[in-house]
Amino acid sequence: MALLSVIRRWAFRDQVSIREISRRTGLSRNTIRKYLRAGSVEPKFKVPDRPSKLDAFADKLSGWLKIEAGKSRKQKRTVKQLHADLISLGYEGSYSRVAAFARDWKADRQHEQQTSGRGAFVPLVFRPGEAFQFDWSEDWAILGGERTKLQVAHFKLSHSRAFIVRAYLLQTHEMLFDAHCHAFRVLGGVPRRGIYDNMRTAVDRVGRGKDRQVNARFSAMVSHYLFDAEFCNPASGWEKGQVEKNVQDARHRLWQPTPSFADLDALNAWLEQRCIELWKQIPHGFLPGSIADVWAEETASLMPSPRPFDGFVEHAKRVSPTCLIHLERNRYSVPASFANRPVSVRVYPERIVIAAEGQILCEHPRIIERSHHLPGRTVYDWRHYLAVIQRKPGALRNGAPFADLPEAFRLLQSQLLKRPGGDKEMVEILALVLQHDEQAILCAVEMALSSGVPTKTHILNLLHRLVDGKAPTVPPIDAPQALVLAKEPRADVDRYDALRGADRAREARNAS
Repeated sequence: MALLSVIRRWAFRDQVSIREISRRTGLSRNTIRKYLRAGSVEPKFKVPDRPSKLDAFADKLSGWLKIEAGKSRKQKRTVKQLHADLISLGYEGSYSRVAAFARDWKADRQHEQQTSGRGAFVPLVFRPGEAFQFDWSEDWAILGGERTKLQVAHFKLSHSRAFIVRAYLLQTHEMLFDAHCHAFRVLGGVPRRGIYDNMRTAVDRVGRGKDRQVNARFSAMVSHYLFDAEFCNPASGWEKGQVEKNVQDARHRLWQPTPSFADLDALNAWLEQRCIELWKQIPHGFLPGSIADVWAEETASLMPSPRPFDGFVEHAKRVSPTCLIHLERNRYSVPASFANRPVSVRVYPERIVIAAEGQILCEHPRIIERSHHLPGRTVYDWRHYLAVIQRKPGALRNGAPFADLPEAFRLLQSQLLKRPGGDKEMVEILALVLQHDEQAILCAVEMALSSGVPTKTHILNLLHRLVDGKAPTVPPIDAPQALVLAKEPRADVDRYDALRGADRAREARNAS
């Protein structure tokens, strides 16, 4: 380019002849005339069309590259593998020629996608109360001194950009329902539209276009809160870009350094408070003021939140002969009257409820164990087995449900089982909880142990004193100051003489 510039200056500015320019540069006169006639300021080298050994396989290789572009990163064939496949078809060229062809093909494809509208986006604007966006993420926290992997639910109002974050141990239906309940409570209402990706807890099957087969329980929650659920196209996270950005920002604002709390409830309480504090600190960006200022105006446009959705997931289970049902590798006890019978198990985030025949049978705290190498756990309620030990009192000695009896019952059992018939007597004392308050029975047992008479009769006596000794509530009686009898009694001592005469006549008859 520098030589061309010199030639142009000599010829057009200094009026130097072509013969002299040829002598000075060493170029031929024809070459100098060609440069001057072209009128270009940048020399260009025209690549001649040369035949290549790859020309016969160009269509084949283009088809392969198109197929590989639609695969996931881990399943794509490398260019070296494509070169080896071409050699098996008869290609005799080098790998570098195949690699150059692949680079050119990818560049052309990328240019085509960008010029056809893909890779370009349109900024979105939402009205107050119009929509919210939801997404899941995975993060870590220290709970009870142990590093725990968490499934984190993210909510973000599309207009005010107010967000709320809540952590769970699992990413299941009941956790999703609970997250919505808490989010609407904190955000102050329900927007008219919810934007989701195609998560399994909401979508059972993705159809063509916007066709979705939505989960029945998710549809019930949407109907309860009266908002419309919309789902993004597959692999199109930019359609809910606000919450996607919130996932990235939350890792710096909330999870670094790793938070440490005693349990999950304490962590969620801190997350809720921290999110509300961040609303006041983060400027909105497009509207004047902070997120908290815009959110305060948007709350008037939100639908009022109804009562919380009963967000359980129901499973049909059959109670085992040992009065247990199995759920998530753990076992929970059920009243003995429902052994070998079907029941309904309603799973909530923190508890399970067992129902049958239209009534609630019992409730247990839910156990979520993330370590699959550990054995499952069993949760007993000894009251569920009272009907069994009334028929089989001998099972009380080694019964697993009775290993965690209250301290007073355990001390009484250790004394009663030393004498004959003590196991049956202990069963009858335990069965008293079916008719009386358990705390009153424990108090009577403690009194019997302290007095040194740990027997069923004495405990029953003490229990009745505790139960019946309460002063009854008697309505007050408005009595007159002086009571007057309608018929005054008359003193008559002759009645006693008549009685004495009757006694003497009876003695005379007996003597005769």
